Amino acid sequence: MSQRHTLTTASGMPVSHDDTSRTIGPGGQLAAENIQLFEKLAHFNRERIPERVVHARGTGAYGTFKLTGDLSAYTIADCLAVEGAETDVFLRFSTVGGGQDSSDYARDPRGFAVKFYTSQGNWDIVGNNTPVFFLRDPIKFPDFVHSQKKNPRSNVPDPKAVYEFWAHSPQSLHQITILMSDRGIPLSYRHMNGYGSHTLSLWNEHGERTWVKWHFKTDQGVVCLRDEETAGLPSHGAQSDLVDAIDRGDFPSWTVKVQLMSEEQARSASFDPFDLTKVWPHGDYPLVEVGKLTLDRNVDNYFAETEQSAFSPSNLVPGIGVSPDRMLQARLLAYPDAHRYRLGANHQHIPVNAPRNQAQTYQRDGAFAGVGIPVNGAVNFYPNDQAATGAPVPSKLPVEPPLPTEHEAAAGWYDNRDEDNFSQAGDLFRIMTKDQKQRLFDNIAGGLVHASARAQQAMLDYFERADPAYANGVLDAMQRSSAVVSR
Repeated sequence: MSQRHTLTTASGMPVSHDDTSRTIGPGGQLAAENIQLFEKLAHFNRERIPERVVHARGTGAYGTFKLTGDLSAYTIADCLAVEGAETDVFLRFSTVGGGQDSSDYARDPRGFAVKFYTSQGNWDIVGNNTPVFFLRDPIKFPDFVHSQKKNPRSNVPDPKAVYEFWAHSPQSLHQITILMSDRGIPLSYRHMNGYGSHTLSLWNEHGERTWVKWHFKTDQGVVCLRDEETAGLPSHGAQSDLVDAIDRGDFPSWTVKVQLMSEEQARSASFDPFDLTKVWPHGDYPLVEVGKLTLDRNVDNYFAETEQSAFSPSNLVPGIGVSPDRMLQARLLAYPDAHRYRLGANHQHIPVNAPRNQAQTYQRDGAFAGVGIPVNGAVNFYPNDQAATGAPVPSKLPVEPPLPTEHEAAAGWYDNRDEDNFSQAGDLFRIMTKDQKQRLFDNIAGGLVHASARAQQAMLDYFERADPAYANGVLDAMQRSSAVVSR
């Protein structure tokens, strides 16, 4: 039998017995030289890594992004400069609030994270299936997530806590209206849109910046479920749907579009274009089609690829940058910091995270150093005198223009909780049909009846400011649920 078919230990030693342990006599105790047994048990104890605090339950697949619209006037990024260019991608879908034990059919936003393996390094778009988020200031993110998780004492879902936090956070109303609407439970990952959500930027060789929003419109059509339609569905249904579709050659795809805004337009806009709780009106900033994203290959090893995939908005390439969006700027630290905790300082060496071009850094050591990505061993610092021998040097490409700042701005604590939190939520409410509004009322009332009287009153006031009919509908639904509500 050839060596490649022989069972071995992790260090390569051939194993002669894997069904029985080595004992001292037929009925005796274990022998201390049980190398295979001890290795298996020790590795088994370490098979799991910490799950993500958010986006824990995920599903991923590989595919291709094909550029169908030339963006070379806006960016020097190779993957966006030549019409017809194709870039390999890895896309991870996820539920957001629940853990690994949650259901694919929870009423919850869905993560939509895309890793582009470009010739200039990895570029990640980290977003959701909604164009906005609950917060505009990152300092409240840990509190928000705590409020949406299970009760810390009982370890069961706690709608009272959910609405207690939202009652103190009027900026959440736009996202609440989306989440509690008919869009709150996608049928599958194939049947939902994706959004970069954050305002990002493109910049060209002349140092000109254009703000951009990324949209991924599903070609399968948006299909969602009502609460009662999820009864009896398997918790892994969305994951199975994606894997099965790709296996049978039914490759899901998304039409990729952008909204573009000049710096001058941003300065004169009637709203804050960097506020994650807001959308850009399509009438003022129309969608421009730029590409097609198709998934055509499943992972071979869920743990090695999907579970260890690591996305971050700090993964950028020349020609693509960030914006003054506060949530985005905090995530430039928080995302890679989460990966260093879960996967280690060298998580970029894991194949699913490794760039297709060879990384050249002066970062050294740490767990798994050098695995998958070679490093130049001659020198481990910069500047140095060894460029001629292959030591890496800084790029000569144009550099990103500086981000704009407010004139004579001073560091301080600026309370933005009372910025316009209601107009876009009201606009969304008013375009819903009568039946859609009623389901929105019922979905909200089902959780809000468990909240305190103070939280109920605060939420009803928010609905009122968005649209009086919004508040009246929720109040009626609550009263039909026999909740004690006074206004």
